[in-house]
Amino acid sequence: MVNRPFSGPGSFMEAFLISTGIVALAEMGDKTQLLSLLLAAKFRRPLPIILGILVATLFNHAFAGAVGSWLTEFLGPDALRWILGLSFLAMAVWTLIPDKIDDVDAKPARLGVFATTVIAFFLAEMGDKTQVATIALAAKFSGFYAVVAGTTLGMMIANVPAVFLGERIMRVVSLRLVHGIAAAIFAVLGVVTLAGGALGDLLRLGGA
Repeated sequence: MVNRPFSGPGSFMEAFLISTGIVALAEMGDKTQLLSLLLAAKFRRPLPIILGILVATLFNHAFAGAVGSWLTEFLGPDALRWILGLSFLAMAVWTLIPDKIDDVDAKPARLGVFATTVIAFFLAEMGDKTQVATIALAAKFSGFYAVVAGTTLGMMIANVPAVFLGERIMRVVSLRLVHGIAAAIFAVLGVVTLAGGALGDLLRLGGA
């Protein structure tokens, strides 16, 4: 069975750490990180931008985590295994496709820096790879709080330095390497998810 309810602190930390790491890597060079760069360059007020990113991410990923948790109740274990496994493999490919600055709409609303950041980030995250990853991770680990906390922390790890350091962080970090690592993690999760179900089927057949 793919969906594993938490059995202790180790399971919580596993979901939290995997969610943090994979989103922090996938977010490097993502359109929301590019949006962070644009907002920081335009407003030059890091604190309200960072707070806006945090609030927008919490709302967006809480919604995504709720959808993932709902999927575990709605779908049977076999269907969930195939959907999650194939989703992780698709995410591995998607992560290797770089976003472009043209994909980001950073036109400010006349609502102040904080409100502009919240609205812009929330809309940019809708349907983004990190939102999809949050849905899949929440469904896989049955851990709404651990996954949402982890993916939110991952977003902040990737975006806070971008707000303070601007384009310098893009020059220092090898996005190709970072995206390759993130894609590899997604691929491993996909293969393990699919293979885990197949192994369980073989064990059940052997015990029959």
